[in-house]
Amino acid sequence: MTAEQVHAALAALGAEPVADPEVRPEGPREEDRLHLLGSLLAKAELEITAATRLTEEEEIEDVLNTVVGWSEQVGPDPGLAANILTNRLHRTAMQVAPDAEELPPGREASFAAAMTAVYALSAHLHAERGDIEGTRRALGGAEEALIDILQGMHDLRIAIGDVADLDDEEG
Repeated sequence: MTAEQVHAALAALGAEPVADPEVRPEGPREEDRLHLLGSLLAKAELEITAATRLTEEEEIEDVLNTVVGWSEQVGPDPGLAANILTNRLHRTAMQVAPDAEELPPGREASFAAAMTAVYALSAHLHAERGDIEGTRRALGGAEEALIDILQGMHDLRIAIGDVADLDDEEG
């Protein structure tokens, strides 16, 4: 899919990005392709979110229908599906924590949860390929991220007063 095709798809969906004619007088270039694909992905996610019913039973049905459509498009290759899921999880982590400096505890736990999934899936893929060292590295990342989840959840409990902050009690 070329940048021009992605741009045309966005235009057809009424989500055509506004380009500065002085910067891009000839329209989108191939180096714009990933940016445009990100816009197309956002448009699809916005449409899915708007179409998903909010009652528990209907929401599950709607999510399952979306997953079936996704699976049909991706096809039967589990390696391709895993690569797509890994990319999605990375994007999710980056979107949860766009500025990874100092995060509020709930966001820190959410970021770590997404990264735990990235590392766990990566460990699985390395193990399937017989890559023991890659599996170990990914498992180490998953374990560190799990600790970060627990720390973020604990910090959030402290913030809402459910547990005392041990640092304050020691001082």
